[in-house]
Amino acid sequence: MLSKIQPIARVICQNITGRFIHNPSARRTMKSGIRFSKTAKELPKVVASKDYSEPNSSWSQEMMKLYEQYIEKTKDGSWKKLPSYNRFLVLNEDGHFIDKFPPSKARLFTRNTEEEGSMFEYVVFANKVEKKAVGLFQSGDLLEGPSGFVHGGAIATIVDAVSGTLATYVAGFVMTASLNLDYKNPIPLGSTVIIECQLEKKEERKSYVNTRVISHDCTKLHTESTALFVSVNQKNPYQG
Repeated sequence: MLSKIQPIARVICQNITGRFIHNPSARRTMKSGIRFSKTAKELPKVVASKDYSEPNSSWSQEMMKLYEQYIEKTKDGSWKKLPSYNRFLVLNEDGHFIDKFPPSKARLFTRNTEEEGSMFEYVVFANKVEKKAVGLFQSGDLLEGPSGFVHGGAIATIVDAVSGTLATYVAGFVMTASLNLDYKNPIPLGSTVIIECQLEKKEERKSYVNTRVISHDCTKLHTESTALFVSVNQKNPYQG
């Protein structure tokens, strides 16, 4: 079981709505070496047709109950449900898909299977005014670490995903600079937990997010984490 996650630098690409605005007149190269294409294409159906954060038959009663509670909170506009696709979407100013990923089989790590309930089942809600996000997460059988419990790396992955989504939602496009976790109690495999994230402060390009993972009934603390995200020179994908 991991106790600390060393600093990493990778693109946070969970729950991007597809509203990432790219200037087609400027060709840029990311640190990874992937170039942005000038050619805009229609969004492939394999990407656009499914929001993986929508309820499915694998969701437990606890997961559905929490989902309905947060959907209710979106009705007054204070909270927003953020959709989640299986690739990182980049659109130009006209709303056309820009394919900067040569391999068509590329998938986000947390959305890399069509087998419902087998890995990461989750949905993220965000409150921009309060600078908070809540992730509802149900673990699948393929995320096992110690017998009957979720692997520490899987916990780190979902914490990074949800906290990074909050940082992106509030501060614009970010990359993870550091992520530190303290595991308090193991998460039973197949259970539903709540991931609560709070943006503590923002200093120029740096965003600091504190997160805690609690049981669905809020009686047990499973994990606490602190994360630092660094903004990169891109527009906020959640604008518009």
